[in-house]
Amino acid sequence: MAMTLSNSVPSACIICLSASNQFYLPSSPFKSLKPPLFWPWQKVKMGPLTVSPMGFGTWAWGNQLLWGYQPSMDSQLQQVFNLAVENGINLFDTADSYGTGRLNGQSEKLLGKFIREFQGEKRIRDEIVIATKFAAYPWRLTSGQFVQACRASRDRMQIEQIGIGQLHWSTANYAPPQELALWNGLVAMYEKGLVKAVGVSNYGPKQLIKIHDYLKARGVPLCSAQVQFSLLSMGEDQMEIKNICDSLEIRLISYSPLGLGMLTGKYTPSRLPQGPRGLLFKQVLPGLKPLLVSLREIAEKRCKTIPQVAINWCICKGTIPIPGVKTVKQAEENLGALGWRLSSNELLQLDYAAQESPRRMIQNIFQTK
Repeated sequence: MAMTLSNSVPSACIICLSASNQFYLPSSPFKSLKPPLFWPWQKVKMGPLTVSPMGFGTWAWGNQLLWGYQPSMDSQLQQVFNLAVENGINLFDTADSYGTGRLNGQSEKLLGKFIREFQGEKRIRDEIVIATKFAAYPWRLTSGQFVQACRASRDRMQIEQIGIGQLHWSTANYAPPQELALWNGLVAMYEKGLVKAVGVSNYGPKQLIKIHDYLKARGVPLCSAQVQFSLLSMGEDQMEIKNICDSLEIRLISYSPLGLGMLTGKYTPSRLPQGPRGLLFKQVLPGLKPLLVSLREIAEKRCKTIPQVAINWCICKGTIPIPGVKTVKQAEENLGALGWRLSSNELLQLDYAAQESPRRMIQNIFQTK
C-alpha cells in the first residue's frame, strides 16, 4: 500500500512516491513485494543503545491544551505505534509530564500498553527504546525523589528497565542548589539499573559541558542531549550545542523538527491552528516565506513532501529527529523522511533560506546557557 499523499505533493510525483515510499501497514491483508521505507538494520548508536535514525515524539499523547488529546484517539495512536515499529522505528520519546491532572503520565501509560499488546516478533518488541524525561518539579529536591520519579515512570509503562532516563530541564537559572540533587538522581537511577542510559533536555552549551564532566567523574556516560533543533531554530546556541555533542560523543536528539507544525506547509498567516499554537504561528509564519519556498521547491523536485524534507535536513545534520505523531497519515508521511538524503547543495540552499527568513522559533524558556 503506497503512502497517503499530502496536499503539498504535486500530482506529477504520484508515481515516484508510490515506487519509493512503499511500506507495510499492519492492517494490510497482503504483503507488498516492495521493501519497507528503510532497512531495519540501518540504525545509529546512542551510547550503549542502537536506535533508528528517527524516533517518534509522544507529547500529544495526553496533552489536551496544546494538542487536543482525547481518549477516543487511543485506537489510532496504537495503529501509529504499530506502523512505526513495523517499519523499523524503535525510539519513542515521552515524559512524566505528558498528560496532567486525571491524565497524569498518559503518554507513558499508552506507550507501555502498546508495547505489551504489540503482535509482532518478540525480537522487535525487545529492541524498542523508550526515552522518558523526568520533570524538575520544585518538590523534587533530593536525588531520592528523582529516583522515585523514575520508578513511577517505569511502573506506569510496566517495563523492567527504561531505555534513556532524561532530566527534562535544568534548574540552574532559578534554583542552582536543586540542580546538583537532580544530577545525583541521574547517577543513582543509572547505578541502580533503572535505566540503560541517561540524557538531558533543554541544556545550553555551558551547562551541557558541566553535567557531562560531572557525570563522567561519577562513571556515568551522558548518552544524549535533547534540544529544539530545526530549520526554524538555527541559532548560535543550537549549533554550538551540536558541536559540543559531536566532540563529546553525545547524541543530539532534535525535538520540534517541524517547528510545532510551521514547517509542514499546512498553515498560512490566514489559516492558523486553533489554541495557543495559533498565537505563536501568527507571529512567526509571515517571516518564513523564503524558507517555505525553498522547502517546497526541493520537495517537488524530490517527489517528497515539505515535512519529509525538513525532517531529512535534521538527519543530514547528524541529529536524531523525533517528530510528533497523532495520526496514521502523519506517521506515514514522517516515515517518508527516511531512506534518502538531501544533497550538499540542497542543504546549503535550506541553510541560506533559513538565515534569510526574518523570523525564528521562540526558544524554549527552560533552555539554559
